[in-house]
Amino acid sequence: MSNDEPPSRSFNAWLDKLKNLFNREPQNREDLLDALQLARDQSLIDMDAQAMIEGVLAVSDLRVRDIMIPRAEMAVIGRDDTLAQVLPVVIDSAHSRFPVIGEDRAEIVGIMLAKDLLQYCGENAKKFNIRDVVRKAVFVPESKRLNVLLKEFRTNRNHMAVVIDEYGTAAGLVTIEDVLEQIVGEIEDEHDFDDDVMILQRNEHEYTLKAQLDIDDFNERFDTDFSDDEFDTIGGIVTKAFGHLPKSGETVMIDRFEFRVIRADSRKIRLLAVRLEQEPGNA
Repeated sequence: MSNDEPPSRSFNAWLDKLKNLFNREPQNREDLLDALQLARDQSLIDMDAQAMIEGVLAVSDLRVRDIMIPRAEMAVIGRDDTLAQVLPVVIDSAHSRFPVIGEDRAEIVGIMLAKDLLQYCGENAKKFNIRDVVRKAVFVPESKRLNVLLKEFRTNRNHMAVVIDEYGTAAGLVTIEDVLEQIVGEIEDEHDFDDDVMILQRNEHEYTLKAQLDIDDFNERFDTDFSDDEFDTIGGIVTKAFGHLPKSGETVMIDRFEFRVIRADSRKIRLLAVRLEQEPGNA
Protein backbone atom coordinates (compact mmCIF):
# COMPACT_ATOMS: atom_id res chain seq x y z
CA MET A 1 0.00 0.00 0.00
CA SER A 2 1.50 3.35 -1.01
CA ASN A 3 1.96 6.18 1.47
CA ASP A 4 -0.25 8.49 -0.61
CA GLU A 5 -3.22 6.11 -0.67
CA PRO A 6 -6.43 7.94 0.35
CA PRO A 7 -7.44 7.40 4.02
CA SER A 8 -10.81 5.96 2.95
CA ARG A 9 -9.13 3.25 0.86
CA SER A 10 -6.74 2.47 3.72
CA PHE A 11 -9.62 2.13 6.16
CA ASN A 12 -11.63 -0.03 3.77
CA ALA A 13 -8.64 -2.27 3.21
CA TRP A 14 -8.33 -2.73 6.96
CA LEU A 15 -12.04 -3.56 7.18
CA ASP A 16 -11.62 -6.16 4.46
CA LYS A 17 -8.78 -7.75 6.40
CA LEU A 18 -10.86 -7.76 9.57
CA LYS A 19 -13.87 -9.27 7.77
CA ASN A 20 -11.70 -11.94 6.22
CA LEU A 21 -10.26 -12.74 9.61
CA PHE A 22 -13.61 -13.28 11.28
CA ASN A 23 -15.34 -14.78 8.22
CA ARG A 24 -13.02 -17.72 8.57
CA GLU A 25 -13.84 -18.04 12.28
CA PRO A 26 -10.59 -17.46 14.21
CA GLN A 27 -9.15 -20.73 15.41
CA ASN A 28 -6.76 -19.44 18.06
CA ARG A 29 -5.73 -16.48 20.12
CA GLU A 30 -3.17 -15.37 17.59
CA ASP A 31 -6.01 -14.54 15.20
CA LEU A 32 -7.66 -12.35 17.81
CA LEU A 33 -4.39 -10.66 18.67
CA ASP A 34 -3.81 -9.95 14.97
CA ALA A 35 -7.21 -8.24 14.83
CA LEU A 36 -6.34 -6.14 17.86
CA GLN A 37 -3.04 -5.14 16.31
CA LEU A 38 -4.81 -4.12 13.09
CA ALA A 39 -7.22 -2.00 15.10
CA ARG A 40 -4.30 -0.42 16.94
CA ASP A 41 -2.43 0.28 13.69
CA GLN A 42 -5.50 2.05 12.32
CA SER A 43 -5.92 4.07 15.56
CA LEU A 44 -9.35 2.55 16.18
CA ILE A 45 -8.18 1.68 19.70
CA ASP A 46 -5.25 3.13 21.63
CA MET A 47 -2.34 1.29 23.17
CA ASP A 48 -3.89 1.18 26.65
CA ALA A 49 -7.09 -0.37 25.33
CA GLN A 50 -5.13 -2.95 23.39
CA ALA A 51 -3.05 -3.83 26.47
CA MET A 52 -6.15 -4.23 28.64
CA ILE A 53 -7.92 -6.46 26.13
CA GLU A 54 -4.82 -8.60 25.83
CA GLY A 55 -4.67 -8.66 29.63
CA VAL A 56 -8.22 -10.00 29.77
CA LEU A 57 -7.27 -12.75 27.35
CA ALA A 58 -4.17 -13.60 29.38
CA VAL A 59 -6.07 -13.85 32.67
CA SER A 60 -7.95 -16.91 31.48
CA ASP A 61 -4.61 -18.70 31.02
CA LEU A 62 -3.04 -17.70 34.32
CA ARG A 63 -3.55 -19.55 37.57
CA VAL A 64 -3.44 -18.34 41.15
CA ARG A 65 0.05 -19.80 41.67
CA ASP A 66 1.36 -17.48 38.93
CA ILE A 67 0.61 -14.27 40.81
CA MET A 68 0.18 -15.18 44.48
CA ILE A 69 2.26 -13.65 47.25
CA PRO A 70 4.34 -16.55 48.66
CA ARG A 71 3.80 -17.48 52.29
CA ALA A 72 7.34 -16.38 53.22
CA GLU A 73 6.51 -12.83 52.11
CA MET A 74 3.16 -12.55 53.89
CA ALA A 75 2.68 -10.05 56.73
CA VAL A 76 0.75 -12.06 59.32
CA ILE A 77 -0.85 -11.52 62.73
CA GLY A 78 -0.88 -14.08 65.55
CA ARG A 79 -4.25 -15.20 66.90
CA ASP A 80 -3.13 -14.36 70.44
CA ASP A 81 -1.19 -11.17 69.66
CA THR A 82 -1.74 -8.08 71.77
CA LEU A 83 -2.57 -4.69 70.27
CA ALA A 84 1.04 -3.64 70.92
CA GLN A 85 2.21 -6.55 68.79
CA VAL A 86 -0.33 -6.01 66.04
CA LEU A 87 0.11 -2.29 65.44
CA PRO A 88 3.79 -2.39 64.29
CA VAL A 89 2.93 -5.03 61.69
CA VAL A 90 0.01 -2.97 60.40
CA ILE A 91 2.00 0.27 60.31
CA ASP A 92 5.18 -1.16 58.75
CA SER A 93 3.41 -3.12 56.01
CA ALA A 94 0.70 -0.50 55.30
CA HIS A 95 -1.64 -3.30 54.20
CA SER A 96 -5.37 -3.25 54.87
CA ARG A 97 -5.90 -7.02 55.38
CA PHE A 98 -3.83 -9.55 57.28
CA PRO A 99 -3.93 -13.34 57.56
CA VAL A 100 -4.24 -14.46 61.19
CA ILE A 101 -2.23 -17.54 62.13
CA GLY A 102 -2.67 -20.09 64.89
CA GLU A 103 -0.26 -21.17 67.59
CA ASP A 104 1.78 -23.48 65.34
CA ARG A 105 2.11 -20.66 62.76
CA ALA A 106 1.20 -23.11 60.00
CA GLU A 107 -2.56 -22.78 60.14
CA ILE A 108 -4.34 -19.64 58.93
CA VAL A 109 -7.44 -19.19 61.05
CA GLY A 110 -8.89 -16.02 59.57
CA ILE A 111 -8.38 -12.51 58.23
CA MET A 112 -8.07 -9.25 60.16
CA LEU A 113 -8.95 -5.88 58.63
CA ALA A 114 -6.83 -2.94 59.70
CA LYS A 115 -9.92 -0.71 59.89
CA ASP A 116 -11.34 -2.93 62.65
CA LEU A 117 -8.59 -1.68 64.95
CA LEU A 118 -10.07 1.84 65.02
CA GLN A 119 -12.58 0.84 67.70
CA TYR A 120 -9.68 0.22 70.10
CA CYS A 121 -8.27 3.73 69.73
CA GLY A 122 -9.05 6.63 72.03
CA GLU A 123 -9.43 7.14 75.75
CA ASN A 124 -12.68 5.20 76.12
CA ALA A 125 -11.80 2.36 73.77
CA LYS A 126 -12.74 -1.15 74.81
CA LYS A 127 -10.16 -3.77 75.67
CA PHE A 128 -8.52 -5.34 72.63
CA ASN A 129 -9.11 -9.00 71.86
CA ILE A 130 -8.03 -10.01 68.38
CA ARG A 131 -10.47 -12.91 68.35
CA ASP A 132 -13.30 -10.38 68.30
CA VAL A 133 -12.19 -8.98 64.94
CA VAL A 134 -10.97 -12.07 63.11
CA ARG A 135 -13.10 -12.70 60.04
CA LYS A 136 -13.59 -15.91 58.15
CA ALA A 137 -10.88 -16.58 55.59
CA VAL A 138 -11.55 -17.62 52.00
CA PHE A 139 -9.38 -20.47 50.72
CA VAL A 140 -8.63 -21.17 47.06
CA PRO A 141 -6.43 -23.81 45.40
CA GLU A 142 -3.28 -22.57 43.70
CA SER A 143 -4.47 -24.21 40.47
CA LYS A 144 -7.60 -22.02 40.17
CA ARG A 145 -7.77 -19.90 37.03
CA LEU A 146 -7.65 -16.15 37.56
CA ASN A 147 -10.79 -15.41 35.54
CA VAL A 148 -12.75 -17.79 37.80
CA LEU A 149 -11.22 -16.26 40.92
CA LEU A 150 -12.07 -12.73 39.77
CA LYS A 151 -15.69 -13.73 39.25
CA GLU A 152 -15.81 -15.25 42.73
CA PHE A 153 -14.25 -12.13 44.26
CA ARG A 154 -16.94 -9.98 42.63
CA THR A 155 -19.81 -12.31 43.48
CA ASN A 156 -18.85 -12.83 47.13
CA ARG A 157 -17.43 -9.32 47.63
CA ASN A 158 -14.12 -10.68 48.90
CA HIS A 159 -10.82 -8.90 48.43
CA MET A 160 -8.35 -11.51 49.66
CA ALA A 161 -8.04 -15.28 49.57
CA VAL A 162 -5.58 -17.68 51.17
CA VAL A 163 -3.95 -19.96 48.61
CA ILE A 164 -3.57 -23.63 49.54
CA ASP A 165 -1.46 -26.28 47.86
CA GLU A 166 -2.43 -29.84 46.97
CA TYR A 167 -1.85 -30.93 50.59
CA GLY A 168 -4.16 -28.27 52.01
CA THR A 169 -1.28 -26.22 53.40
CA ALA A 170 -1.28 -22.44 53.06
CA ALA A 171 1.08 -21.56 50.21
CA GLY A 172 0.43 -17.82 50.00
CA LEU A 173 -2.30 -15.29 49.41
CA VAL A 174 -3.89 -13.44 46.52
CA THR A 175 -5.93 -10.24 46.40
CA ILE A 176 -8.39 -8.81 43.93
CA GLU A 177 -5.86 -6.08 43.19
CA ASP A 178 -3.31 -8.72 42.15
CA VAL A 179 -5.80 -10.06 39.61
CA LEU A 180 -6.86 -6.65 38.31
CA GLU A 181 -3.24 -5.63 37.79
CA GLN A 182 -2.91 -8.44 35.26
CA ILE A 183 -5.52 -6.59 33.18
CA VAL A 184 -4.98 -2.87 33.78
CA GLY A 185 -1.34 -2.85 34.84
CA GLU A 186 0.08 -1.77 38.15
CA ILE A 187 -2.43 0.06 40.33
CA GLU A 188 -1.04 3.21 41.89
CA ASP A 189 -1.39 3.99 45.57
CA GLU A 190 -0.75 6.93 47.88
CA HIS A 191 3.02 6.58 47.44
CA ASP A 192 2.92 7.10 43.68
CA PHE A 193 3.65 10.33 41.84
CA ASP A 194 3.60 11.58 38.27
CA ASP A 195 4.93 9.27 35.56
CA ASP A 196 7.56 11.78 34.46
CA VAL A 197 8.88 12.31 38.01
CA MET A 198 11.46 9.80 39.20
CA ILE A 199 12.59 11.46 42.45
CA LEU A 200 10.28 13.16 44.94
CA GLN A 201 11.87 15.09 47.81
CA ARG A 202 9.95 14.74 51.09
CA ASN A 203 12.18 16.93 53.26
CA GLU A 204 15.83 17.91 53.57
CA HIS A 205 17.07 14.35 53.97
CA GLU A 206 14.26 12.06 52.78
CA TYR A 207 13.19 11.15 49.26
CA THR A 208 10.89 8.76 47.45
CA LEU A 209 12.13 7.41 44.16
CA LYS A 210 11.16 4.88 41.54
CA ALA A 211 13.39 1.84 41.44
CA GLN A 212 13.78 2.08 37.65
CA LEU A 213 15.67 5.37 38.08
CA ASP A 214 18.84 5.30 35.99
CA ILE A 215 22.02 5.06 38.04
CA ASP A 216 23.50 8.00 36.15
CA ASP A 217 20.54 10.17 37.15
CA PHE A 218 20.87 9.06 40.78
CA ASN A 219 24.58 9.89 40.75
CA GLU A 220 23.93 13.31 39.29
CA ARG A 221 21.21 14.15 41.81
CA PHE A 222 23.01 12.92 44.93
CA ASP A 223 26.65 13.49 43.95
CA THR A 224 27.52 9.80 44.09
CA ASP A 225 29.55 7.51 41.88
CA PHE A 226 27.62 4.23 41.90
CA SER A 227 28.81 1.99 39.08
CA ASP A 228 26.51 1.13 36.20
CA ASP A 229 28.72 -1.68 34.93
CA GLU A 230 26.47 -4.40 36.35
CA PHE A 231 23.08 -2.67 36.60
CA ASP A 232 21.26 0.12 34.82
CA THR A 233 18.88 1.14 37.62
CA ILE A 234 19.10 1.95 41.30
CA GLY A 235 16.70 -0.91 41.95
CA GLY A 236 19.32 -3.35 40.69
CA ILE A 237 21.97 -1.96 43.05
CA VAL A 238 19.60 -2.13 46.01
CA THR A 239 18.55 -5.70 45.21
CA LYS A 240 22.21 -6.74 45.05
CA ALA A 241 22.86 -5.09 48.42
CA PHE A 242 20.06 -7.12 50.00
CA GLY A 243 21.33 -10.34 48.49
CA HIS A 244 17.73 -11.38 47.79
CA LEU A 245 14.56 -9.92 46.37
CA PRO A 246 13.33 -7.85 49.34
CA LYS A 247 9.76 -7.34 50.46
CA SER A 248 8.05 -4.13 51.56
CA GLY A 249 9.49 -2.66 54.74
CA GLU A 250 13.01 -4.07 54.46
CA THR A 251 15.91 -1.62 54.72
CA VAL A 252 19.55 -1.64 53.70
CA MET A 253 22.43 0.84 53.99
CA ILE A 254 24.49 1.62 50.90
CA ASP A 255 27.24 4.18 51.39
CA ARG A 256 25.52 7.11 53.15
CA PHE A 257 22.00 6.18 52.09
CA GLU A 258 19.36 4.14 53.87
CA PHE A 259 17.05 2.49 51.34
CA ARG A 260 13.66 1.22 52.49
CA VAL A 261 11.48 -0.80 50.15
CA ILE A 262 8.03 0.76 49.87
CA ARG A 263 6.70 -1.57 47.23
CA ALA A 264 7.99 -4.71 45.54
CA ASP A 265 6.40 -7.65 43.81
CA SER A 266 7.55 -11.19 43.11
CA ARG A 267 9.85 -9.98 40.34
CA LYS A 268 11.43 -6.67 41.30
CA ILE A 269 11.52 -3.61 43.54
CA ARG A 270 9.22 -0.84 42.35
CA LEU A 271 9.36 2.03 44.86
CA LEU A 272 11.98 3.10 47.41
CA ALA A 273 12.21 5.50 50.31
CA VAL A 274 15.70 6.98 50.66
CA ARG A 275 17.15 8.72 53.68
CA LEU A 276 20.38 10.66 53.31
CA GLU A 277 22.27 9.84 56.50
CA GLN A 278 25.23 12.14 55.95
CA GLU A 279 25.95 14.94 53.50
CA PRO A 280 29.19 14.83 51.47
CA GLY A 281 32.11 16.41 53.28
CA ASN A 282 30.56 16.07 56.75
CA ALA A 283 32.22 12.78 57.63
